[in-house]
Amino acid sequence: MKCALIYDFDGTLADGDCAQHGLLPELGVTDIGSFWSRVKARAKDNDGDEILSYLSLLAEQDEKIGTNQLSESALLEHGKLIPLFPGVGSWFDRINAYAESNGLELCHYIISSGLDAMIRGTEIGGCFSKIYACKYHYDPSGKAKWPAQAVNYTTKTQFLFRINKGIDNAWDNEAVNRFIEPKDREIPFERMIYFGDGDTDIPSMKMVRFQGDNSIAVFDSNKWSEPRTQGKVEKLIAEERANYVVPAVYDEGSQLDVTVKGLLQLIKRKCA
Repeated sequence: MKCALIYDFDGTLADGDCAQHGLLPELGVTDIGSFWSRVKARAKDNDGDEILSYLSLLAEQDEKIGTNQLSESALLEHGKLIPLFPGVGSWFDRINAYAESNGLELCHYIISSGLDAMIRGTEIGGCFSKIYACKYHYDPSGKAKWPAQAVNYTTKTQFLFRINKGIDNAWDNEAVNRFIEPKDREIPFERMIYFGDGDTDIPSMKMVRFQGDNSIAVFDSNKWSEPRTQGKVEKLIAEERANYVVPAVYDEGSQLDVTVKGLLQLIKRKCA
């Protein structure tokens, strides 16, 4: 029985934002907070999308300093610098083995506003059936020219339907809108678990819950004492966004590990 574990990346599997590890320093951006303020200001001034504004600012900065830090090869190298949360490196082999021992086949997916090539450059980049994330078009020299794909808060939900219907690309809109009886879909929603860390994942969490399965909100346990972290968790629970809230610790026997195993047993019992 095929099931899907679907993850946001920044703040869910990895500590912080993709770009702050390696990429932004190489682009000469030393004040990360100021950079994100510029992104938000550009989106507001142009009544535009924040992720597109972010991708355009990265490309402009790369052009300004005359480097090629947004090339696929450079982004793959930057991805190696992204710190993952505890236990993530061994999580996929462990949870796959557990699922297999219970007659379940796990497929892992990323749906993220991070950079596709940076995610692929991490030690877990090869663990996913598909990564849906931001990427660039390149000219023949390998220079990033404009965004090929931008994944924002609400566009994340379309990729849930691509997974649901077994569509392994981001471009075929006819296929994703084609009606398929729920019982005939590749991975029914009731066999999905969505992992996210906050506001950017709310539409996806709500969608998965509405369709009959579970969402897990994770938080950085090192930041638990911060009012912002506690407020975010409180909001996710109060507004019925997440079924479970646990620390982003993927080690054997952690709260997250035990919760996911319990949910896989629930899927097995209800869907067999």
